[in-house]
Amino acid sequence: MAEQQAVAKLKYARISPRKVKIVLDLIRGKDARVAKAILLNTPKGASEYLVKLLNSACANAEANFHMDSDKLYVSECFVCPGPTLKRIMPRAKGSADRILKRTSHVTLVLKERA
Repeated sequence: MAEQQAVAKLKYARISPRKVKIVLDLIRGKDARVAKAILLNTPKGASEYLVKLLNSACANAEANFHMDSDKLYVSECFVCPGPTLKRIMPRAKGSADRILKRTSHVTLVLKERA
């Protein structure tokens, strides 16, 4: 029997994948409770998104797979770039610069420790 895992995905988050990756590296492999404590005490913009995503993954694990919340840990977490919004900013002499507003798709996987 394959090991059960609870997955939560956040799509089209309005934050750069580069900024999210820094925070994901802090919680990879940690217990769910420890990961939540780390996220709540990390002063990064991405941690707000990731706390909600972690709570969602924990709820999925308990409701859908009847996993024990005390044994959950972050087995996988990664971020992929989503679509980029292109905007224009006026510059000197009638020219313009392109502003890239990046988005992210974040995936968080929880498993149960044996």
